[in-house]
Amino acid sequence: MPGKLFREFRAVEGASAEYGGLTTGPLSAVLEEVMKHISMILLLLLTGCVGVPKNVKPVENFSLERYLGQWHEIARLDHSFEKGLSRVTANYSLRDGGGVRVLNRGYSENKHQWKEAEGKAFFVQRPDVGYLKVSFFGPFYGSYVVFELDHKEYQYSLVCGPNKSYLWILARDPEIKPELKDMLVAKAAALGFDTNKLVFVDQRPPPK
Repeated sequence: MPGKLFREFRAVEGASAEYGGLTTGPLSAVLEEVMKHISMILLLLLTGCVGVPKNVKPVENFSLERYLGQWHEIARLDHSFEKGLSRVTANYSLRDGGGVRVLNRGYSENKHQWKEAEGKAFFVQRPDVGYLKVSFFGPFYGSYVVFELDHKEYQYSLVCGPNKSYLWILARDPEIKPELKDMLVAKAAALGFDTNKLVFVDQRPPPK
């Protein structure tokens, strides 16, 4: 759809140039409608990725102060931005200008080097609800929904994005007990996540 609108816009833009840059009359009306359409699409792109998947509920009584620090990625549903990465960690700290600084780090097995991505996150609702939006690129945000959490010790969490193709199992330690892993996987599966496609992350130190 965005590509089609872009082509329409360029066609109108070309017609305007051909007729001496006319900006009044029927051509102006068409251009105005196209620009309105493009603005609506851009608004959807900017806001449509910060929703919560069906049947998923962010945790309440969430404490950002206790959540800060380093988390290890135990498992994930794979996406291109993490494909091939092991020893993945996420580090959360407070930003000077407000919000949360996000630093993701992982080891590329193919390139034999570490990769880092720094972003920022902000609460979507109240600060005691585990529902944030995170951005690694300009004004584009994606959901960060904590829907399962060790409220007592803050040692593990289940996190998803705007839909059920995004899922992470996080823990404070590089490895967790099999029974805890099975419990978290079962909780995610019960909510409709395709846990058969989970990638369990190698957290062993890379070879020297």
